[in-house]
Amino acid sequence: MPMDLQQVINSPFAVSLAALIGRIVPPGIGYPLCDLIGDQIAARRASKVTRAVRANQWVIRGGNLEEGALDRAVRETLRSSARDLYNLYHYLQNPRAMQRMIVLEPAARELVERPEFSDCGLVLVGLHLSNFDFVVQSIARGGFKALVLTIPDPQGGRRVEYEIRRRTGMNLVPASVGTLRQAVRHLELGGTVLTGADHPAPGSKHHPRFFGQPAFLPTHYAYLASRAHVPVVILAVTQQADGKYHVGSSAPIEMDHDPDHETGLLRNAEKVLEQAEDFIRLAPRQWNMPVPVWPELQAKVPG
Repeated sequence: MPMDLQQVINSPFAVSLAALIGRIVPPGIGYPLCDLIGDQIAARRASKVTRAVRANQWVIRGGNLEEGALDRAVRETLRSSARDLYNLYHYLQNPRAMQRMIVLEPAARELVERPEFSDCGLVLVGLHLSNFDFVVQSIARGGFKALVLTIPDPQGGRRVEYEIRRRTGMNLVPASVGTLRQAVRHLELGGTVLTGADHPAPGSKHHPRFFGQPAFLPTHYAYLASRAHVPVVILAVTQQADGKYHVGSSAPIEMDHDPDHETGLLRNAEKVLEQAEDFIRLAPRQWNMPVPVWPELQAKVPG
């Protein structure tokens, strides 16, 4: 049975190869190569990763793109993703150059410069928008202290990425029931917890609405914030015309109290996701989610 493209991309060899190309290939060659790779992946419509990107881009753009327009959107998204990965590994060994590639908006700078423990804890939610990994690795090297919840038991290429992130000084904690308790305690002490909100969690029993559709997304960030009585802030990255990664943030999102735990959890998650939508709409082609967020809608996607 042939190996699926997603398995290839997530393999240790592919991640190590991407890191090597990023280190040794100059941008004049690296960027056209990234565009070529993005185009080749986009052309393989039957692959799981391309089908997922097509469906996700179709939904966030209103669910009304015709086939040709969707083809272009997917190609732009995969090119952008390839260039982001190249930039990450190209600049990884040069922290000063990484810092010059990042523009922190004033509110985002305050978040990054928070002390390890403050008067009130904070749940920071990141999005798979542009080169978020690039920014987090850079600010971690600069002294940013947060408990970072990651996927449990990363394997293959994910393990390679995990080790690269760990070497930057990030306090990585694979998510589990026990580490969620640890995260609540960290928040109660005034610490910061960084986690994601837009990567599918197939085992979740909650399906918060995202871009108007029930989505297979996690709600743990709302659980943590509610339990610790702290707000949620979205941290979002977009690459702008100057080629740099601009980092913005939402205002603090307070969690509502609801006597019905399940109803309250869903409502609070949707409050966060509603604001996440606004960031993604600013740069939809930079939202590269290579797994289906709305799997039941894939059959409706043109092409």
